[in-house]
Amino acid sequence: MGNKLILLLVLMLSLSAILMGCSSNAADNEDSDPYEIKWYMIGTPQKDLDQVMEEVNEYTKEKINATIDLTMLDWGDYDQRMQVIVASGEPFDISFTSSWANNYVLNARKGAFVELDDMLDEYGKDLKDAIDPAFLEGAKVGGHLYAVPTNKEVGQQSVLVFNERLADKYNMDLSVVNSLEDVEPFLKTIKENEPNFNPIATFFPPDMPFDYIIDDKHPFAIPLDSNDHKIINPYETQEMLDKLKTMHDYYEKGYIRADAATSTDPNPLEVENWFMRKEFYQPYAELQWSRSAGYDVVVRPESDPVTLNGSVTGSMQAISITSKNPEKSLEFLNLLNTDPKLRTLLDMGIKDVHYEEMEDGKIKDLPARIESFNMPSFAIGNQFILPLYEDEPEDKWDAFKEFNEKSTPAPTLGFHFDPSPVRTELAAISNVTNEFAKPLLTGSVDPEEYLPKANQKFEEAGLEKVLNEMQKQYDEWREDQQS
Repeated sequence: MGNKLILLLVLMLSLSAILMGCSSNAADNEDSDPYEIKWYMIGTPQKDLDQVMEEVNEYTKEKINATIDLTMLDWGDYDQRMQVIVASGEPFDISFTSSWANNYVLNARKGAFVELDDMLDEYGKDLKDAIDPAFLEGAKVGGHLYAVPTNKEVGQQSVLVFNERLADKYNMDLSVVNSLEDVEPFLKTIKENEPNFNPIATFFPPDMPFDYIIDDKHPFAIPLDSNDHKIINPYETQEMLDKLKTMHDYYEKGYIRADAATSTDPNPLEVENWFMRKEFYQPYAELQWSRSAGYDVVVRPESDPVTLNGSVTGSMQAISITSKNPEKSLEFLNLLNTDPKLRTLLDMGIKDVHYEEMEDGKIKDLPARIESFNMPSFAIGNQFILPLYEDEPEDKWDAFKEFNEKSTPAPTLGFHFDPSPVRTELAAISNVTNEFAKPLLTGSVDPEEYLPKANQKFEEAGLEKVLNEMQKQYDEWREDQQS
């Protein structure tokens, strides 16, 4: 009897401890302070950000027991500020990253971002199902994913965008425009009649038929129609010479600003001082651009859509290796990319303050949004769960999916060059690029004089060695893809 009594007491004590532990865990989950997620985003700081974030935080606290401390860093400052923040080891949780700002591949390679592969299955399963697999695969570095891509257009299509008011004023038939060369008579009209308008907005590199390895300024690319998969210096091609001659002709005629090579003016759409600019397209983008500008624009395609490394990594959110709670950070990104209420709130603001909802569920901006909460929609997250504007067609998101299906994969899609073996030569080549690319690509200098100078300096800086190393890595990568 004594032994049975002791056994019963032990069982009762064990059960009591288990129940107390369960109760304690439940209390921890229910009563613990919400984790504050420090998030850096690209874009002009908005007047009503604090007001919107109050509502965001009420919602995220209820949904995932987290609040968001969002810091907007302006377009021109973002890249440099993030370099300093990352290099300093400052703790933060999430940052916008891309092929063109807060360099995704570079940061992933140096261990600044958390690898997400295994975490996605537990904390990001919904977003994994929601995002086009082309993004998730194309954004891998060394076989691993280090950021959550924005679900949007997967391909990059260069288009020429025109101020429709000016085009209508001079009865221009823009349907004849299929290339940069076709616009000359229209630019001439603007130059002669509209002294307050730049015929061409600064700065845009002309559209070229290359798949660039680093970016569209460095001398490494594969022609998009290449059959031999040979990496070349595009500055040595006839296509480049012809295009730069057109740009220089336009510069000489005053169609391009005299300070094009040195200007840091971002030429925002809202400032109506331009006639033509180059942008990258997505279905019905002209409606969005017209809304942002406050006047109508019209587009003409320069190329077909191509899925490039730069387009699949053009807008992403990464979790910092310094995050104190990467799991909670991914939980937030999962919610952001799958919950229409949260996604709309961060993008469009507060209903009936910044926008109103129409009877059919479409929305319309109120003055407060245009003036005080104009966020960079493409940079935030999954666009396919946003509501439609009143002027947008019902098939908008279907059109995006069709656009993505039609986009042709570039030769190097998924290949990311490791510069380590040729770091010295690449640094010297980058110096030459900084010296020559912008003057050449803006038409500011005569390409027949300056291209030979640039190419000679590229050779002296070690171009051949870098091209050989790139080719070796690329060939090995292609073999792995085919095996």
